[in-house]
Amino acid sequence: MSLAERALNNAAIRETAKITTPSWMLNSLERVMEYYTERHLCLDTQACDTMPGPQPGKKYMLYAHVPFCHTLCSFCTFHRFLFKEDKARAYFKSLRKEMEMAKALGYDFEELYIGGGTTTVLVDELAKTIEHARTLFPSIKQVSCESDPLHLTSMEFTQLHGLVDRLSVGVQSFDRDILARTDRLEKFGEPEVIYEKLARAKENFPILSVDMIFGFAGQNQEILQKDMDTLVRLGPTQITTYPLMVTHQTRKSAKGNLANPTQDIARDYELILNALNGHYDQMTAWSFGKRADQSFDEYVVNYDDYLGVGSGSFSFLHDTLYVNSFSLRKYQEKIEAGRMGVESSKYYTPKAVMQYRFLLNLFGGRLSKSYFKDNFGKSLWGGLTKEMAFMKMTGGLIEDPQDPDKLQATPNGLMMGVLMMKNFYAGMDNVRAELRRPLSARDM
Repeated sequence: MSLAERALNNAAIRETAKITTPSWMLNSLERVMEYYTERHLCLDTQACDTMPGPQPGKKYMLYAHVPFCHTLCSFCTFHRFLFKEDKARAYFKSLRKEMEMAKALGYDFEELYIGGGTTTVLVDELAKTIEHARTLFPSIKQVSCESDPLHLTSMEFTQLHGLVDRLSVGVQSFDRDILARTDRLEKFGEPEVIYEKLARAKENFPILSVDMIFGFAGQNQEILQKDMDTLVRLGPTQITTYPLMVTHQTRKSAKGNLANPTQDIARDYELILNALNGHYDQMTAWSFGKRADQSFDEYVVNYDDYLGVGSGSFSFLHDTLYVNSFSLRKYQEKIEAGRMGVESSKYYTPKAVMQYRFLLNLFGGRLSKSYFKDNFGKSLWGGLTKEMAFMKMTGGLIEDPQDPDKLQATPNGLMMGVLMMKNFYAGMDNVRAELRRPLSARDM
C-alpha cells in the first residue's frame, strides 16, 4: 500500500469527525489488546546470533538505534543510557560495522530511520554514519532522524543539512505547565523559544515533523486545542499526535504525576482530528502531513520487513522477530568479534502475523483485500472473522468508493487504530523493560 493511498482524503474523513463508538466498547478493545500483547509480546525467545538473508523481491527498511541521552525523561521507556562521549564514539563505530555486516548478508534498503535515545548526541558521528549508510546502500531514498529541540539551530547541527531528509522533533506540548511537569522546561526552554527554533529548522530540512503527546495531567481540552492551533500556525511538514503510554516501567511516575486520570481519549482524539482537518492530510491514525507522498514515524506501517542495528534494536524479517543485545558491553563484544548484535529471536505463526498486519493496516487507515489474500491465502473475513465482525459492528471500516479492493477506516476505525497501536507500543515498551532489568552497571 503506497503512502499516497494512506492519505485519508475522502468525504468520510474530510467532514467533521465524530467518534460514536461507546466507551465500554473502546475499553473492551483495550482489554483484548492487553491480552494479545501479553500473549505475543513475551520473552519466550530462542537464542540467536545471526540474521537471515533477504528474500528476492522484498523491500526492506533499515533502523539504527542510538541509545544515549544527556538526561533521561521519566515518561520515556525507550532503550537509552546516560551519555558518555567515549562510549558513544565507540558505539557509532560499531553501528557502522554492523551496517557492513547487513550489507554482507545481501541487504539493500530503501529507507534509513535513526531513533533513540537522542540521535544527535554527537552530530559529527551521526553525519559520518549516515554518509556510510548511503554509500553501503545506494537504494536509500530517504533518511529519517529523531531529535529534541535543544540543538536545532546550533552551528554543529548544520552538518545534517543535506543528509537528513526528515527530521522528527519531540516537543510533546507547548504548554508551559506541562513542560515543567515533564522536566522538559529546564532542559529545552520556554515554549516560545522552542517554537522559534522549530520555525527556523523548518527551512533547513525537506520534512520537519513535530511529535506531540496528549493525555497529560492538567491537559484539558482548552490546552489541547491551543497546542493544535499553535501547530497549525507553525505549519511543520508533518505532525504526530499520540497518547501518553503508561507501561509497567513508568506506571508509578506516570500515573502518580504525569497521566490524566480522567482523560476521555475519544473526545481528545476527536478534537485533534477536527483541529487539523483542512490543514493536513491524515497519513495514519496519529500522523498528519502537508503532502501524502511522504514517509512518517511509523516505519512498521510502511514496510513489512525491517532490519535493526544497534543495541536494543528489533528486526522483523519474514515471520520472525529478532532482538539485539540490550547490554552495551555485550553488543560491543559481539561487533568486535565480527558478529551482529542479535542475540534472540521469536517465530510467529501465520495467524499471528496476519493479526499484526491487520493492526498496522487499520492504524494506517486502509486495508487492501488483495494484500491479505496474496500474503496469507485467506480473505480478511476468512482469516480474521472476529476482528472483521467487530469492525462491522462498530462501523470502523467502509468500502472505498474509488477502489473496490480497499476498505477505509472511519473516525471510529481510526480511534480503534490509536488504541490498538497504543497498546502494541506499550507492550513493546514492557518487553524493553524486561530486557533492561538484568543489566548491571558494567552493561551500561
